[in-house]
Amino acid sequence: MNDHRKLGRELGLFDTDPLIGAGLPYWLPDGAAIRHSLEEYIRREERRAGYRHVYSPVLGKRELYEISGHWSHYSEDMFPPMEMGEDELVLRPSLCPHHALMYRSRSHSYRELPLRIAELGGMYRSERSGVLGGLTRVRSIQLNDAHIFCTVEQVAEEARGALELIRRAYRALGIEPVRYRLSLPGEGGKYVADPELWRRSAALLVEVLEELGIEYQAVAGEAAFYGPKIDVQIADSTGRESTLSTVQVDFHQPAQFDLHYIGPDGAKHRPVMVHRSIIGSVERAVAQLIEQHGGAFPAWLAPTQLAILPVSEEQLPQAEALLRQAREQDLRVELLGAQDGSLGARIRAARLVPYQAVIGPKEAAAEQVALRLRDGRRLDPRPAAEVLSRIGALVAEQSTELWVR
Repeated sequence: MNDHRKLGRELGLFDTDPLIGAGLPYWLPDGAAIRHSLEEYIRREERRAGYRHVYSPVLGKRELYEISGHWSHYSEDMFPPMEMGEDELVLRPSLCPHHALMYRSRSHSYRELPLRIAELGGMYRSERSGVLGGLTRVRSIQLNDAHIFCTVEQVAEEARGALELIRRAYRALGIEPVRYRLSLPGEGGKYVADPELWRRSAALLVEVLEELGIEYQAVAGEAAFYGPKIDVQIADSTGRESTLSTVQVDFHQPAQFDLHYIGPDGAKHRPVMVHRSIIGSVERAVAQLIEQHGGAFPAWLAPTQLAILPVSEEQLPQAEALLRQAREQDLRVELLGAQDGSLGARIRAARLVPYQAVIGPKEAAAEQVALRLRDGRRLDPRPAAEVLSRIGALVAEQSTELWVR
C-alpha cells in the first residue's frame, strides 16, 4: 500500500515541522520539481483552452465575504479576522470573490463572453487538527481555480469544455477517477435559499453529463453553498474517497456582486459564473500521484528524469558532457559517479528514475550511451544526442510511455 505521507517523506518530497504548524507542509526540492511541472502543465493547457491568468491577494476584507455569502455560510471553516485599523482582514477561503471583483472592475459586452479567468492561487481553511493529514487535508492550499463569466446559453458548452480538460489532464497524469458525482443541496441553512436557482443550475449540469455519456451519482448535501457541482472523485491507498476536480454553476454570486454585461439590445444582463478546477488543489493532486505511481512518476513529472552512470572514473568527462547537454535541454538530470558506489548499487539507487544512461569504455569512445528504462528494458547503445532528443520529446508531450519505437 502506497501511503503518500510515508512515501513522500521517504522520497524527500515534502515534510512538516511543529514550528511551522500542523497542516502546513513544506516542499523539498524533489517535491517542488513535481509541483512546478504540474503547475506549468496546467497553465499551458488552460492557455490553449482560451483562459487568461491573473494574480489576486490572499487577503480580503470581511465585508467581501459577507457579500459573497461565505461569511454566513462558511465562516466556521475560515480563519478569524485580523484587525487592521478600522478594517477586518480575512485569509480567503476561496478565490471566486476576488475574480468577481476583477470582472466588475471593467465594463463588458456580450461579444467578450465567455470570459475565462484562471489562477493558481493560495487559499486557507481552518481545518481541525484531528482531520489534518499529509497533503490531502491542509490549512494552506494552492488551488488550480478558474471562473468563466458567460451567458446562460453558453453555460453548457463551458461546463463541457471544463470536463474535457479534466479528462485530458487525468490521462496525462495517469489518474483514474472512481466516479463522477452530481452534488446537490441538502436540508438546513447551509445553502442559499433560492429553489429556482438550484433547479436551473442542476438542470444545466445534468444536460452536460448526459450529453457526454458520463455515468454519475446524484448525492444530496454535497453542493457548494451557492450552487450544485460536478465532483470528480478519487480514492487514496486505503480506498477513502475525496474530490479532486469540480465544475460548478453559480447564479448567486453574480447577483451578489451586481455583475453585468451589455447585451446586443444595449441593455444590462446578468452573467453566469462557472467555477471549475481541473486538478483541484496542487497538494491533493500530488498526494494522489504519489500513491497512484508509488513514486515512479511519469517521466515529465519525475523529480529526476535522467540518471547518468559512468562505469568508472575514466568515463567521467563524457558523463559530465552529457550532463551539460541534458541541462541545456531542460531535463532534470543527476550524475551518479563511481564515488557513489558500485554500478549495481547506483542502478538500484536510481530505480525510480525513468531513464538511466550508462557510459562504459565502448560507449565513451563512440559518444554513445546504453540506456536502461525504469521498467527493466535495456536499449542498444545509441548516440547521446539521439537519446536526449527522444527523452526530451516524450517529456514535452507529457507522455506516460517511457519509450516509443
